Amino acid sequence: MNFETHMQSIDDLRGHGKMTWLESAHGWIAAAEDIINALADAGFVECKRAMTTSRRDLRPAGGVWQGVNGSTGSVASTVWVDRPSSSPDTIVFITIDGESFQSSVVEEKRNRGPS
Repeated sequence: MNFETHMQSIDDLRGHGKMTWLESAHGWIAAAEDIINALADAGFVECKRAMTTSRRDLRPAGGVWQGVNGSTGSVASTVWVDRPSSSPDTIVFITIDGESFQSSVVEEKRNRGPS
């Protein structure tokens, strides 16, 4: 995966405080649509999207999105889970080419600099 190619759009969200790493969940606190839009800006074209609902009240409980970058052949996937009503936050899990997009990975790639 050419990580740096896909990182700018996500970095912009982080820089504007629109996504924060939650170590205890190993995921990002963010609006799923913001992540999806950032991935689309990075060249990923949606090929799958599905929403899940709660059995109790049929409200959205989360979802999944997958996109392919036609130029690079990379595949990005996001899965998100809406947290209980006590918290308005959504936890988003991101993978690009099967590699988890985690805070530690982002920092390591940034610190390493251009390859």
